[in-house]
Amino acid sequence: MVVADERGYLRVVGRVKDQINRGGEKIAAEEIEHLLLQHPHVAQAALVAMPDAMLGEKSCAFIVPRGDGLKSVALRRFLREQGVADYKLPDRFELLDTLPLTHVGKIDKQALRGMLAAAAGA
Repeated sequence: MVVADERGYLRVVGRVKDQINRGGEKIAAEEIEHLLLQHPHVAQAALVAMPDAMLGEKSCAFIVPRGDGLKSVALRRFLREQGVADYKLPDRFELLDTLPLTHVGKIDKQALRGMLAAAAGA
């Protein structure tokens, strides 16, 4: 979704479709989230885009684990075992205690992208 500011400049403020464009390859966030949720140690999952100078966008999977000891290497291996193409594998994994929610109870992906932007600026 794009809005024009008071000077007429366009600014991207959100997505109509939950799709990541990684170097021209399209990744449906819902597909990867669904597969991650099949892992026995994943309670919640959300996949969001993060800006990348070379590819345009990369993906980051935010995970709320069940129990301790979940590692990104295990999640990546699990996704490969499910037949996920390499370009669809999340470039980054972040483990959280909880995922932020919107006022209607959906996962707040805009807040997750904001967390990535804040971390990149730090």
